[in-house]
Amino acid sequence: MDELGRFRRALVAWAAGGSGAGEAAAVARESAGRGVRMVVLVEGSSDQVALEALARRCGRDLGAEGVVVVPLGGATNIGRFLDVCGPPGLGLPLAGLCDIGEERHFRRHLERVGLGAGRTHAELEPLGFHVCVADLEDELIRAVGAEGVQHVIEAQGEMRPFRTFQGQPAQRERPVEHQLRRFMGTHSGRKALYAQALVTHLPLKRVPRPLERLLAHV
Repeated sequence: MDELGRFRRALVAWAAGGSGAGEAAAVARESAGRGVRMVVLVEGSSDQVALEALARRCGRDLGAEGVVVVPLGGATNIGRFLDVCGPPGLGLPLAGLCDIGEERHFRRHLERVGLGAGRTHAELEPLGFHVCVADLEDELIRAVGAEGVQHVIEAQGEMRPFRTFQGQPAQRERPVEHQLRRFMGTHSGRKALYAQALVTHLPLKRVPRPLERLLAHV
């Protein structure tokens, strides 16, 4: 495992707490001194995949730059990760990405650790924290367009499952954009699969604003 991967794994174990937290903290502190420049906190693995794929398309290698993208396993875990890698812990520069429905968790804990009091949506951005409306899948579907997303689904060999999904009673009357978004969340790993596929397909002039601004910040 490379040093940044070791750091990410230790950071997750430290934030989780439990009997191994002390050892994980020691490993994270040691690894942080070996090239970690910034930690980017994102809600899940699909966000990590999308950001890293976009960076590659832009000719960047985040790992080589010392930027570690860490999935939180859910926005409600943001407080634990800020405690271990923010001012109360390692004191590393931070950035992040969340859904609009989870923004309150990010704002509250950023304020708690001293990274801004009463921050509004717009005021989060200079801190490096960006908000998707409504979530990353929604941002990418709007950027690529419903027809383009269906081409991507077809290229993944999943058009038949998508048509079956569209035919479900709960989906028949919904807009295709909603169907596409829901389809991406139906199986484990599908969000990450399409995060990478859609970013690969996406015209760079249409990169969703939260992803574009986050990558520019880091």
